[in-house]
Amino acid sequence: MPSLKSLRTRINSVKSTQKITSAMKMVAASKLRRAQSQAEAARPYARLMQRMLAALAANAAGSPLAPHMLVGTGADRVHLVVPITADRGLAGAFNSNVGRAARNLVRRLESEGKTVKLLPVGRKGRDYLRREFADRIVHDVSLAGKRRIDFGDAHALAERIAGMLAAGEFDVCTLVYNRFASVISQVTTEVRLIPAPAPPVEENEQSGPRAIYEFEPDEETLLARLLPENLAVQIYAALLESAAGEQGARMTAMDNATRNAGDMINRLTLNYNRTRQANITKELIEIISGAEAV
Repeated sequence: MPSLKSLRTRINSVKSTQKITSAMKMVAASKLRRAQSQAEAARPYARLMQRMLAALAANAAGSPLAPHMLVGTGADRVHLVVPITADRGLAGAFNSNVGRAARNLVRRLESEGKTVKLLPVGRKGRDYLRREFADRIVHDVSLAGKRRIDFGDAHALAERIAGMLAAGEFDVCTLVYNRFASVISQVTTEVRLIPAPAPPVEENEQSGPRAIYEFEPDEETLLARLLPENLAVQIYAALLESAAGEQGARMTAMDNATRNAGDMINRLTLNYNRTRQANITKELIEIISGAEAV
């Protein structure tokens, strides 16, 4: 049976932990509102831009002059996987879900005979994948220390991916991240960045010829500006979704930790009171027994 002193020490330790988890929950809740509003504001623009480029890719399919960023290289040998996670933990299964999804994607592609390269964003994803795929990691990006994600971060990552594509280092690029659904739900999502994904099913099933696009200024000038911008926009939207999901997951995890700490304190307090009562009873019995012996 533990002593009263050890029980008091443990109760005080759990109470200190409860204060920390409660404070972290409130901090995550305060950050969540702004992160959620940013993610929701970016969704319509990113979705409509992706839909437009998907339609362009469908019209340009088979053209030898179509940009590789739009229709791909025509090959399917080398895949670049970009998993987006957080730089910090204490967010439940938020980081491990993306890590598992990226790991399963790598294994599936390699089982099909593909070559896979990894460009993890976030230290947790990098550390998770490094244990099994260290030789596949060509570069990693960390946003630790940044109070707020801005478009410049996404633009820098998009430039690196575009440079790798221009150098012929990959054929297909896929983004893996957690899409924010609610405070308690983040959906692990895979999005193909290069080549542009096919248009939605309802658009493909429409009868009649596809729309014909006229460009002003010329097609090359417009796509040269639009395609890198779209790549940065899609990455930026994924970063915002991941940031909102991280705060929601951390808020939920810290709320659960606070509740568990409260339950543990109640159990330890009950055990402490029982032990204290047993010690008092034992001392009374010893005093009574000694008095009767005299």
